[in-house]
Amino acid sequence: MSKEEKEIISALIDIEREQERRSVTPISTYNTGKKVHLKQLAFHKNPCKNRWVFGGNRSGKTECGAVECVYMARGIHPYRENRKDVFGWVVSLTTQVQRDVAQKKILHYLDKAYIDDIIMLSGKKEYPESGVIDQIKVKNVFGGISVIGFKSCDQGRERFQGSSLDFVWFDEEPPREIYEECRMRVMDKQGDIFGTMTPLKGLTFAYTDIYLNSGQNNVWCEFMEWADNPFLPKAEVDALSAALAPSELESRRYGRFKNAEGLVYTEFTEEHVIEPFAFPKEWQDKLSIDPGLNNPLSCHWYCTDYDGNIYVVAEHYEAGKPVDYHAAKIKEISAALGWHTDSNGRIEALIDSAANQHTLAYEKSVAELFYENGINVNTHVNKDLFTGINRVKRAFSAKKLFIFKTCTNLIRELRGYWWGEGDTPKKKDDHALDELRYYVMSRPYLPLPVVEPTDIQKDKERLARKLAKRRANGIGYE
Repeated sequence: MSKEEKEIISALIDIEREQERRSVTPISTYNTGKKVHLKQLAFHKNPCKNRWVFGGNRSGKTECGAVECVYMARGIHPYRENRKDVFGWVVSLTTQVQRDVAQKKILHYLDKAYIDDIIMLSGKKEYPESGVIDQIKVKNVFGGISVIGFKSCDQGRERFQGSSLDFVWFDEEPPREIYEECRMRVMDKQGDIFGTMTPLKGLTFAYTDIYLNSGQNNVWCEFMEWADNPFLPKAEVDALSAALAPSELESRRYGRFKNAEGLVYTEFTEEHVIEPFAFPKEWQDKLSIDPGLNNPLSCHWYCTDYDGNIYVVAEHYEAGKPVDYHAAKIKEISAALGWHTDSNGRIEALIDSAANQHTLAYEKSVAELFYENGINVNTHVNKDLFTGINRVKRAFSAKKLFIFKTCTNLIRELRGYWWGEGDTPKKKDDHALDELRYYVMSRPYLPLPVVEPTDIQKDKERLARKLAKRRANGIGYE
């Protein structure tokens, strides 16, 4: 494409956007920010090819999925490269859900002036909202015709084969086999997959493969809850919250995954994951290491500010490498950070006391090998499991522990650390969590802040005291 052609296309897109901005339509209202909130905007802006929103009901997750489809089909996406003759799918769980939710949202945001044709599976195209749509043909600003096709998971995997797609939108969580098939459909066009869902099925592949990102794929996730949606009336939020049990609120309001066994670090939320920033040298404290040769070696760099807040600012996490390799990587990362050393130029680190042990493979212990490679490791760490877990939980509760988003393995382990039998966490994927505990246990004890009870909590306490007094006096419940 020549420079002149690119300039003409860019001008056409600008004209279309300006026309839509000036008109009073759902998409123009959304575009001008009158019906879009910050987390929806973050979804549209993110450059990842695989994006997911885990949201509570009424959080606005479906809105941004539908608008993303319209942006791509029309060729007017404000943050991505636009294409001509786009072909994408909207995938719902059933045709009934398609008609009542995803299809309805697409029609809401797609102005009739931009619809070239509608092909129906059932019903009349003059009244598409009442029937089930097969395809909507959309006028693209480049002069071509884009196609938004509709699929339902109850059709089976075979109905998802063969096509080459620019995008797929999953409205709610699909079965794994359909998700995998759709990933194949967008591969040759380097297309996008995005999903908007409320996690009601427990720890499925959406938790392990997408949220935990166990395959280390280029996946972006965001949580949306009712409070993120400024267009949801507070009275309605309060009424919905009061009507649901606490266990239901986790998924229905906050969009969080649930497991009957229970997550260990329930206090850890996305607000503890922060963007990296340039921290003062005075904040630099020490490293903490959980050693591993065949298993991953986990090392993190820890800072503390003047208020006692802890920041995890960098990560080295790798398996199957010798000590000299890990030491070299640690020194490389430290140099890039401008990390402080002692008077002899050595880096200070905490390490699991098991590093003192000698093995048949080496004449020297892991601690000795690190020392020879310029890293002063302190093996006198407090390994008490339950005390350490409670100290970490306390730090998260008090908003005193924050993690740079680049520390992906620590974040993944925090999200996937579950209680097992006998009140003991499952011994799986906990290398970063072990050295996190070593560091937190090395810090002064952190008392929880005193939290003033809310008016609702005060009312509950007052009613509880009144009920206890009635019981003590032998008064019934009439």
